Amino acid sequence: MTVGPMNTPEPIPSARWARIRLFAMDVDGILTDGRVFIGSDGTESKAFSVIDGLGLARVREAGTEVAWISGRPSGATAHRAGELKINRLLQGRNDKAAALREILEETGIAPEDTCYMGDDLIDVPALQLAGIGISVPEACDAVRRHADWITARSGGFGAVREICDLILESRDS
Repeated sequence: MTVGPMNTPEPIPSARWARIRLFAMDVDGILTDGRVFIGSDGTESKAFSVIDGLGLARVREAGTEVAWISGRPSGATAHRAGELKINRLLQGRNDKAAALREILEETGIAPEDTCYMGDDLIDVPALQLAGIGISVPEACDAVRRHADWITARSGGFGAVREICDLILESRDS
């Protein structure tokens, strides 16, 4: 396991980040802090980081496919994905590895050219399938043990942007 770019005893080589063609991720706990707010009328809201959003837009514009795979269906997630032009949104999918395999098959991208970011037990098979498995500091121990990289920033607070920047910076070097 590698922890964040500032505390990395064995960094992932830039060439490995540069070959990433698909950045796939869970939503709750990765793009958000994991909390869901539900009003008395049943309306749901979540807080998404705008710096993560800009990072995803930049990575997508640079030619990297972006996919969101969530175990939980959510209108708020669908709305945010639409704002960011995330065309690959799979919701209600608890088998994250199967969902990731579908995307790989559709795109023709090899697993080793993929990074997957997740924070809970249902994410572990997708972390293992991807060329680079990423998690956040708040993830449960089992998930962190399977991750190749743990972000310095928390889910919902710039963790996704951290990975977007690593991908983009690796291509500039």
